[in-house]
Amino acid sequence: MFDLGSFKLAAFAKIAAAQAYFLSRLNHQTTLWEVVGGRLQPLDLPHRLGHEACTLLEKPIVLGARERVAARLIAVRMPEAIVNERRRQARAVAKQRGYTPSQAHLTLLAWNLFITNVPATIWAAQTIGVAYSLRWQVELVFKAWKSGLHLASVTTTTKHSTLCFLYGRMLLILLTSALSSPLRATLWQQHQRELSLFKLVRHFQAKADQWLQVLFQGSPQLTAFLVRACATAARFVRKAVRKRRTSAQRLRESLGPQADFFEPALALAA
Repeated sequence: MFDLGSFKLAAFAKIAAAQAYFLSRLNHQTTLWEVVGGRLQPLDLPHRLGHEACTLLEKPIVLGARERVAARLIAVRMPEAIVNERRRQARAVAKQRGYTPSQAHLTLLAWNLFITNVPATIWAAQTIGVAYSLRWQVELVFKAWKSGLHLASVTTTTKHSTLCFLYGRMLLILLTSALSSPLRATLWQQHQRELSLFKLVRHFQAKADQWLQVLFQGSPQLTAFLVRACATAARFVRKAVRKRRTSAQRLRESLGPQADFFEPALALAA
């Protein structure tokens, strides 16, 4: 699952060659092809979407001038307020950089554009946008590291103290990441509740002194400590109950009877 900063056709080609799946936002500068009469022809996507009346469009395409990666294009029309704000920002950025945004680019801003090679038999077009929203979990991980563990605000002044600070934080990140996945799955399977990564970071950070002591006491003591820490975390690191459905819940509903196939991933992404 890629954002635009990681958009690489060569990577998509390797994933497809390995018979694996990818899902990404579409870079509007990508060369697109469509198959007409058994032959590839350039696809003028702005022109096509500019004359499209529906709110959801799905189309088989081929990506790249050289890579030629087969994929599905899913275009979801956005509400007018969002479109106007996108175009306002695009014009403001263009003005700062000394150019005028093209009409084609402004047209594409009216849509959320996704590309994937996941077959329609697995993910319907309506599921794609919901599935992509799970990528926000990656951003939450980085935010938890920067904010919860203060990686963005190093206060040490010497080389060795800075290295000690960073290594200590990175060890805590490693331990938190290793334990977060089984805790997520346990909370969801046993309590239908979701794990708060921010609460988990704070929970383990509060036990940092105990971590340090038990590391020097041998494997049995460390195992017992981890069992107690995880049992405590299961009670204190749950997300607050809220009325708004989460991305994982919306994806589960969108998948319908296929949800069982994705249940482990959904539990981890909850």
